[in-house]
Amino acid sequence: MHSPHDPYVRVRGAREHNLRGVDVDIPRDVLVVFTGVSGSGKSSLAFGTIYAEAQRRYFESVAPYARRLIHQVGAPKVGDISGLPPAVSLQQRRSTPTSRSSVGTVTNLSNSLRMLFSRAGHYPPGAERLDSDSFSPNTAAGACPECHGLGQVHRTTEELLVPDPALSIREGAIAAWPGAWQGKNLRDVLDALGYDVDRPWRDLPAGQREWILFTDEQPVVTVHPVRDAGRIQRPYQGTYMSARRYVLKTFSDSRSQTLRAKAERFLAATPCPLCGGSRLRPEALAVTFAGRTIAELAALPLVELADSLAGHGGSETARVLTEDLLARISPVTELGLGYLSLARATPTLSAGELQRLRLATQLRSGLFGVVYVLDEPSAGLHPADTEALLTVLDRLKAAGNSVFVVEHSLDVVRGADWLVDVGPEAGEHGGLVLHSGPVADLERVAGSATARFLFDRSPAPVREVRSAHRWSKVGPVNRHNLRGTTAEFPLGVLTAVTGVSGSGKSTLIGEITEELPGVGRLVSVDQKPIGRTPRSNLATYTGLFDVVRKVFAGTAEAADRGYGVGRFSFNVPGGRCETCQGEGFVSVELLFLPSTYAPCPDCGGARYHPETLEVTYRGRNIAQVLDLTVEAAADFFADTPAAARSLATLLDVGLGYLRLGQPATELSGGEAQRIKLASELQRVRRGHTLYLLDEPTTGLHPADVEVLMRQLHGLVEGGHSVVVVEHDMAVVAGADWVIDLGPGGGDAGGRIVAAGPPAEVARATGSATAAYLARALPRGGTAPDGRGPLPQ
Repeated sequence: MHSPHDPYVRVRGAREHNLRGVDVDIPRDVLVVFTGVSGSGKSSLAFGTIYAEAQRRYFESVAPYARRLIHQVGAPKVGDISGLPPAVSLQQRRSTPTSRSSVGTVTNLSNSLRMLFSRAGHYPPGAERLDSDSFSPNTAAGACPECHGLGQVHRTTEELLVPDPALSIREGAIAAWPGAWQGKNLRDVLDALGYDVDRPWRDLPAGQREWILFTDEQPVVTVHPVRDAGRIQRPYQGTYMSARRYVLKTFSDSRSQTLRAKAERFLAATPCPLCGGSRLRPEALAVTFAGRTIAELAALPLVELADSLAGHGGSETARVLTEDLLARISPVTELGLGYLSLARATPTLSAGELQRLRLATQLRSGLFGVVYVLDEPSAGLHPADTEALLTVLDRLKAAGNSVFVVEHSLDVVRGADWLVDVGPEAGEHGGLVLHSGPVADLERVAGSATARFLFDRSPAPVREVRSAHRWSKVGPVNRHNLRGTTAEFPLGVLTAVTGVSGSGKSTLIGEITEELPGVGRLVSVDQKPIGRTPRSNLATYTGLFDVVRKVFAGTAEAADRGYGVGRFSFNVPGGRCETCQGEGFVSVELLFLPSTYAPCPDCGGARYHPETLEVTYRGRNIAQVLDLTVEAAADFFADTPAAARSLATLLDVGLGYLRLGQPATELSGGEAQRIKLASELQRVRRGHTLYLLDEPTTGLHPADVEVLMRQLHGLVEGGHSVVVVEHDMAVVAGADWVIDLGPGGGDAGGRIVAAGPPAEVARATGSATAAYLARALPRGGTAPDGRGPLPQ
């Protein structure tokens, strides 16, 4: 037994995911960084084991009835953990986006601002004092009655509903109406009501057109359908619904994403006429503070909001509330997010911005003696902002907390007090702790991929930059903080778009379309999941599963049994195990304990019907093949060209450790992005393609970045163009052209500060990127050969 004052968290026998019975001792009250290549098991140790066990122990102290109401992660696979304090997790996952969630609600700053207006606002003479709920668009007391607090109303027009007025109603003039029988029914009802459905729409009287499209009446008439030969169609009672009513009803009520998307095409969102987009009731908008309404203050960047509040005098109540607000805004601006406004909707934020907002909120919480477990807090951060992040992490530590960080940024790794390096490689080749100790001691650890990058002092090789074969102009762009910004993108080279967080990088590349001269085919490779359920996996997304099923259906055994390709899918009846419906597991309700998932008692987790598993190919059934890693499958299918090509591209992007049947829900954003890239690489490409990647190195270890960059340079050598938004200066230094935005974020950004080869941008004045890029370049830089100047 360890003493209660043991200063270490001691983990024994951790077997979560790919961890191989890991024993490790980690000190408390310090900044600990977990490193290792993607898929090595560092997140399984930090989140899947340490955080999960801390959460489980906390829930043990909660009343059993209350415990049933909390989603619990279940017990991790670990022998024992001692010395473990309560833990707070700050992961990069985002909850379901909602238009009502904003920077103000995530940070709780909105609550403080509403209290300020309620208690210290300037009210019109004779106006009744409002409570703080009346200043929230998310409450019945505060929401504008016209738009229900959304700030927008969805309207439709004749032009949207009837795009081709030359058509008659029977020919489908009302494009917003549904297809198939439902659309025919509405046309037949109109016919029965006496309207001419065979006359061109434009020739109908204006009054009739208005009623057909916009009436709220729903008359019921007897419809006598036109008889088709050989079919008896009896009269029926049909109800009319106008095109506007149908579209609005579908948009608000339908659960089908496809139907909602179709309905949205016939709607135009406009600012609410009553509140002007401010989302609040007139009574709340009549109250001001520092000469502005609450909606006007919420729309200001946080830096400007702080300035407005700081210069305002007033009563003692106003002073106390403004000081509290300023203290809450301070950590947000310290983390480089001063360009955001309280009204900025959460769905428009990057995962990195969202995590830093949560981190800023924790700084104000005043918790003591807890373990903060953070998932790559430097993701999406410019090197200049990473320095501020380290300051904030040190403050959390100084307040008496332990800070455990899963991280790839070498700047954050160097700032750690203690380093836990997991590896040596990914998947089944990882899962071991190579080093747990001070950062400097990692240099002596053989086999550590992190050590190679952290202590490599050999100069980077000088690479000659490529010349563009033509240029494509983007802009002028007037969106978000870009105001009349124009950029020239070179084609046939690798371009890096840089700048501090919020400088306008993603907005700029979002304007690149296939319509631009010279672009041709455009492929955007993002980090969104490749599927939202465990039924979607690596094999299904890449098309590999189709090849594998054909191989099994082509065996003599399958032919004798009459099994087709569909028999080898775990998603359809016949082939799948019916007990678990092809899920591979069943949920077991444990009343007061969290529901647990157990392997299916009939298929043992294989997901298939026992008879399906009797068919084998080279000694393996289909469940065993799906359990192979990409690396093992490449050997197994070496003589099956369609499978071999797909597997080779997955190996090329460094995903050899993933299993073919690995569910999409278990993949990181970086892994999902590389799977998409592999799917694209395996296609036979004809003609020029422009590849857009937004921060492709997020979640990647420097060793994985090397593998990714080899692929991107290979695309350029193959005659294509690549544009990356990037903060990793090693990637930027290896680009052919750099476009640097800034100089700051939000209103202080949106301009092109510098554009040119990396060596040229590294010497630019007024650029936040230049100094960091200069450090990453080979000594002396590299001069462009044969490149013309940037066209004006």
